[in-house]
Amino acid sequence: MSSPGRLRLPLALLALGVAGVVAASDPPATESSEGLVYSVTLNDALHPVTARYLKEAIQKANEARARLLILKLDTPGGLVSSVEEMVKDITSSRVPIVVFVNGSKAASGGFFLTVAADVAVMAPGTRIGAAHPVLIPTIPTGGEIPKDSPIMDKVENDLAAYARSLASNRGRNEKIAEQIVRKSSSFTEREALKLRLIDYVCHDENEILSILDGRTIRRFDGTTETLHLSKVRIVSLDMSTRDRVLSVLADPTLAIFLLFGGIIGLYVEFTHPGLIAPGVIGAICLLLFALSSQILPMNWVGVGLVVTGIVLFLMELKVPSYGTLTAGGVACLVLGALMLFKSEPGMPALGAARWTILSIAGSAAVIMASLTTLVVRASRHKPTTGSAGLQGERGTALTDLDPEGRVFVHGEYWNARAARPIKQGAKVRVIRVDDLVLDVEESP
Repeated sequence: MSSPGRLRLPLALLALGVAGVVAASDPPATESSEGLVYSVTLNDALHPVTARYLKEAIQKANEARARLLILKLDTPGGLVSSVEEMVKDITSSRVPIVVFVNGSKAASGGFFLTVAADVAVMAPGTRIGAAHPVLIPTIPTGGEIPKDSPIMDKVENDLAAYARSLASNRGRNEKIAEQIVRKSSSFTEREALKLRLIDYVCHDENEILSILDGRTIRRFDGTTETLHLSKVRIVSLDMSTRDRVLSVLADPTLAIFLLFGGIIGLYVEFTHPGLIAPGVIGAICLLLFALSSQILPMNWVGVGLVVTGIVLFLMELKVPSYGTLTAGGVACLVLGALMLFKSEPGMPALGAARWTILSIAGSAAVIMASLTTLVVRASRHKPTTGSAGLQGERGTALTDLDPEGRVFVHGEYWNARAARPIKQGAKVRVIRVDDLVLDVEESP
């Protein structure tokens, strides 16, 4: 049996080995990771692209064990589906999140992001609210779904309960939160602070860090956390170039123009082969529209009607119908534009503006009416070129015509024949042209 002295050394080595394994399993927290505060800027409509941008930023903050993430917000609203996804990412984040309304407003969906944050802050001169839902119509109603519609009641009740739930879990004013949804109320930063919708009014990020340093906040799951922000480094997470491009393509007005440009560009290329540029531009526009359709809730029946309207306009140029095709094109264009996006609870920011639809349809109607008028006038004019242009022209007989001879007509010398003899030097008038021979008669 070994003595106790002999066992001490192996036991000490074993203890050191276990400690090394434990230390290796937990990566050391570096000063830079512990002292990080991430900052993201969102000044666009809320749609799948911006939702992905925020999700990736929160993931980076969690992986880096940042002390805080500040979301600088300025938005007119967006799709409810994207808002709910963003709220879920905010409430499930391990890193505390501050929503800082520092642009002009947090309207519609932006209100839900603000009320869901661990800390809600607004800058002077900003506003929040107006979160009543709007349904993007799939039928040509020319406007929103009526407020007394059962569909609107369901959406409104659901969002009102959602607002109450978020406000309750964050210790904010549930009654006012519901009022913002049901009555589309809006408040300034001072009013929101007084009504307990937000926590602070600050001018910039440094003031936010100064106020929150050492404060204990309540997380969404009920736990508390004390913030230590005295020595931190703010790191800005900018949106990638890809997401910036996709965010621009998520504009419904731009999507309509891309569809127009694509079809017209290909039409010009097919009717004028060899120009190349119109075909390239048209193809690029259609590809960008296809990419846009992956972001926006596109209704392909509406797309078909818009395409039909454009085709009818182009047919008017080839087959004058005295306005019939133009009228059909305008009707298809307006109906298709109103139906272009699927019915989804959202905000006006993601609906095609009616002024855009009416301006495009009106401009197309004016252009086609002008072209149709020119075509009709041209068809009534007497031809001035070719064989038809010579009919009725007057000239002089250069030789006797009995029945054939030479005449000078329209600044040119022609072979001619006459049913009755015509003397040299007499005035003649062209009756018809037959195989480069003029049939003429004597003109008084």
